[in-house]
Amino acid sequence: MLTLKKTALIDEHKALNARLVDFAGFEMPIQYESIIKEHNEVRTNLGIFDVSHMGEFLVSGEDSLKFLNYLVPNDIQKIEQPGKGLYTQLCNESGGTVDDLIIYHLDDHFLVVVNASNIDKDWKWFNNHINGFNVKLKNVSNNMSLLAVQGPNAVNALSSILNVDLKEQKYFDIKKYDSYIVARTGYTGEDGFEIFIDDENKAVSLWQQLIKLGAIPCGLGARDTLRLEAAYPLYGHELDDVISPLEAGLGWSIKLDKSVDFIGKQVLLKQKQEGLQKKLICLKINDKLIARQGYKVYNQNKEEIGIVCSGSQGISVGYPIATAFVSPQYAEVNKELLVGIRDRFIAATIVQRPFYRRK
Repeated sequence: MLTLKKTALIDEHKALNARLVDFAGFEMPIQYESIIKEHNEVRTNLGIFDVSHMGEFLVSGEDSLKFLNYLVPNDIQKIEQPGKGLYTQLCNESGGTVDDLIIYHLDDHFLVVVNASNIDKDWKWFNNHINGFNVKLKNVSNNMSLLAVQGPNAVNALSSILNVDLKEQKYFDIKKYDSYIVARTGYTGEDGFEIFIDDENKAVSLWQQLIKLGAIPCGLGARDTLRLEAAYPLYGHELDDVISPLEAGLGWSIKLDKSVDFIGKQVLLKQKQEGLQKKLICLKINDKLIARQGYKVYNQNKEEIGIVCSGSQGISVGYPIATAFVSPQYAEVNKELLVGIRDRFIAATIVQRPFYRRK
């Protein structure tokens, strides 16, 4: 029988009667009281997530920036100065996405944050492409706790606990406060922070302090409904080894004109020049039914034109939502399409990305 990995906060989750599931080999909370309540608390107040299942690699050495710039399509030169972070992807030679990740520049090294389900794959990818670069790699995934503090009250709550003023820390900036590495980022569409902690007791203590200040513990269920409303991609849904970042609508993070070559550049360049075979769209489902991953998308003549990537109830927007890949000629906003749900053709309207944007 497979033994699931546990985060430093597993006893906290059990004490709060969390519903625990196997996620990427970790025993993780999917929800506590209710996904809807957790979702709404993040939108209006303060939620806290244990995302310690995510992976972290350290990249150091004189060729660190050059090595990372070769691996990813975004321009690492943007974070040449320490204290900055950057969203990007790892692409393979055919332009598909190995993973999407965030890279932070700390004082003397880079911190790379990868998806939990891809830790082993990404670690192998980094090591397979190290030849010719003077860099050192260290996988610290098993030694790092990661808490996401999200919502309108995140700044005040975390500032009071750390006894610092976090208001001035810019989005995607990363700073160290004692033993906490604090990045102003998140995966919910709200303001917030992700805090890296290499001491299990301190991770538990921070979790408990935040809950005392009114933070609602949130599971992976609410994390998914929140990220989908914000139209953030989830690996295995909007991105995978055969989906390029351009097809997933992430062209803003692809720097084809940067001064160095990177893996997958020629294919991405060709896609940009010749046009995409498929495009990611946001769908408002004009019904109460939920469109799930793998459901087919049709035009008005009931001809199959695409497939759903993700779907859920749009808790904040008030209607079911989905992302889907369709042929480019059908990707126009306001176009009416059909989704096959339970042997019925359900009407759906293409809406502007994202579904939800905080004021």
